Amino acid sequence: MDKRKGFEKMQVYVGRPKNEENRLPKEIRVYDFLDSLGVEYYRVDHCEAGTMEACEKIEKELNTVICKNLFLCNRQKTAFYLLMMPGDKVFKTKDFSPLVGSSRLSFADEADMAKYLDVTPGSVSIMGLINDKDRAVYLAIDEDVLKPEFVGCHPCINTSSLKIKTKDLLEKYLPATGHTPQIVSLPRYIENA
Repeated sequence: MDKRKGFEKMQVYVGRPKNEENRLPKEIRVYDFLDSLGVEYYRVDHCEAGTMEACEKIEKELNTVICKNLFLCNRQKTAFYLLMMPGDKVFKTKDFSPLVGSSRLSFADEADMAKYLDVTPGSVSIMGLINDKDRAVYLAIDEDVLKPEFVGCHPCINTSSLKIKTKDLLEKYLPATGHTPQIVSLPRYIENA
């Protein structure tokens, strides 16, 4: 059984875990890929982080924002989209659909998450693009994600989180995966008081 720490006592590490016992192969592939590119990253291990609220605790430890990653598809399941956006922005299909020229978008199901990104619900991440060898997934990134120096994400599982330089993500990681992002600007809704 994996004995990862909860949210209250996280420690930040530089790079991959020294002990890879009880780590899934898909997580190790992420570390192998980043290491092969010479990308420096920081890591925390924690209990399952399936909500943005849990990610907020992780953000404090890593001192960076963990992105909201949405895996979407069209009605016919012929087009798949990975959208990275700030966790504090509300996603509305009506805002995103025209930007990618696809109507009737919905969340992709678990089988498609596994098929295209080798992830499960709650662990969707840009790191899953290393598993999209056929480049079937279209990547869109909200411009607000790219403003900070670092980006936070999961390494294809939601019991660890990474902090990577935004520049390395754009200039090293994405070119190595063969994915070119479309930078989008999604509105920020203000809640009524």
